[in-house]
Amino acid sequence: MKRPASANSSAQGGSPATTGPASSLSWGSFFLRLRATGSSIFRFGLIIFLSAALARETFAMPQKRPSGSSLPATSTPPQAGTGFEPSQTSTDPAAELRIGSQLTSQGRFNQAIPHLLAARAQFPGDYAAGFNLALCYVATNQPKQAIPLLTQLRDSGHSTADVNNLLAQAYIGMGQSQEAFDAFQHAAALTPYNEKLYAFIADACTEHRDYRLGAKIADLGLQKIPNSALLLYQRGMFFAWLNHPDLADADLERAHQLAPDSEIGYLAEGQKYMLDGNMAEAIKLAREGIDKGHSGPLLLVMLGVALVQSGVTPGQPEFAEAQTALEKAIAEHPRDAGAQASLAKLYLQQGRIDDAVVRLEMARQLDPAKKEVYSQLAMAYRRQGKVQQAQSVLAVLAKLNEQEAAAIREAPADNKGAYGAKAPPQKQ
Repeated sequence: MKRPASANSSAQGGSPATTGPASSLSWGSFFLRLRATGSSIFRFGLIIFLSAALARETFAMPQKRPSGSSLPATSTPPQAGTGFEPSQTSTDPAAELRIGSQLTSQGRFNQAIPHLLAARAQFPGDYAAGFNLALCYVATNQPKQAIPLLTQLRDSGHSTADVNNLLAQAYIGMGQSQEAFDAFQHAAALTPYNEKLYAFIADACTEHRDYRLGAKIADLGLQKIPNSALLLYQRGMFFAWLNHPDLADADLERAHQLAPDSEIGYLAEGQKYMLDGNMAEAIKLAREGIDKGHSGPLLLVMLGVALVQSGVTPGQPEFAEAQTALEKAIAEHPRDAGAQASLAKLYLQQGRIDDAVVRLEMARQLDPAKKEVYSQLAMAYRRQGKVQQAQSVLAVLAKLNEQEAAAIREAPADNKGAYGAKAPPQKQ
């Protein structure tokens, strides 16, 4: 149940990315803007991509089971919205595998888990059941459960690029950077020119704030694929998070030059404007990209956040535009803490306090270190009359501030802005 060979990216020609002119970023509220817009959505594409490939092969070859097993063929797999629901189970392990794999390919990860567990209980060595189950655990932020599944697959003759790719992401979710890098190296040795390998692991680093490892992964990818606009965009964002604005500006500019009309091109140029505090240009660029058909959650989040940062107020057309963009982005990708927090700001302005609290609690759950969420949440709780909850939230914020101050004191002199994050790799 491996990803088709045709999915692997081929090497791209051209010279390594060059460094452009230094930029003059405005750093007063830099990290607030950056962390609000640095969505980690690419990895969700890996989940859908891998699981869809697994499901296709499972349904096409029902007889392909481990030696000695006897999973019979079953009926047509469920379609989205019409198939088995979580409460519906089958006594047939082949049916459980098919249903679980189909639900996984549809992005219904929580619903898929019980079916895959049922299939795996009968056939613990089955590759499809083990990999799809691990994939669901990673997708639902349960890396601790995914790691033993993936290490078992790896140690039992399935040390594929996909297994090691997903294992690296699981280790990143657990904060085990060295183990993640080791798994990444195994995957990269098998598919050194696969752009998606580097991109998805780097995106996991974004989600879990392992900026040093992310920069290292993107840098190694660019050594193999120097003209990858996606990897340049990702490395540029890591450089920005690590307080290296000139390197960030150069990578983002190069990414835009390589793919000016692509979604990545618009994101790279828009991020430059966002980091410089030029919300008007960021809004203009995001609108242009969306009008040209790049209507995925990334540009929608950029548009919504830039409009919020520009100071829109209820009653303005731009306020409704920001709310629509953020609500649409969250509907497609609810695990974006920055989008959740920005939408909560709009709800607070409208007096929709209960809705704002829901969004802020989701943002806090997704990114517990996101400080700006706590001040908004405390204010919302006060407006609900929940003084004790507000005080509890402010206590957490105070602790985060203390941790940040300690990290700044202990960080190298040239890396204070990264709040204790490690230095990026050196340019080759």
